[in-house]
Amino acid sequence: MNPRRDHRGTRSSVFDGIEEGGIRAAPSYSHEIDEHDNERALDGLQDRVNLLKRLSGDINEEVETHNRMLDRMGNDMDSSRGILSGTMDRFKTVFETKSSRRMLTLVASFVALFLVVYYLTR
Repeated sequence: MNPRRDHRGTRSSVFDGIEEGGIRAAPSYSHEIDEHDNERALDGLQDRVNLLKRLSGDINEEVETHNRMLDRMGNDMDSSRGILSGTMDRFKTVFETKSSRRMLTLVASFVALFLVVYYLTR
């Protein structure tokens, strides 16, 4: 036997477990590491899913609250529109009448009311 060949043979047998980038682990040890990593990753994903579930539930509650508030505001605006249209109809009726005395009284009342409010807020 050639001693040089023996040296290469033992050298290759020594480095059989080494792969590019590191030492190859035994298959059972590698499987345990993979299982452990998978369990940690699974736990992390489960925590994230639970967090997203709670967050989406909170968003849903917030959206429902805002929808109810917007519905109430819409109803209030409709009732205000009805009141204002009634008031405008009354103003039209007052302005359509030809009575200058009524018109003068109305304008004087508005001016007096404005002045009172102005002096009270000052």
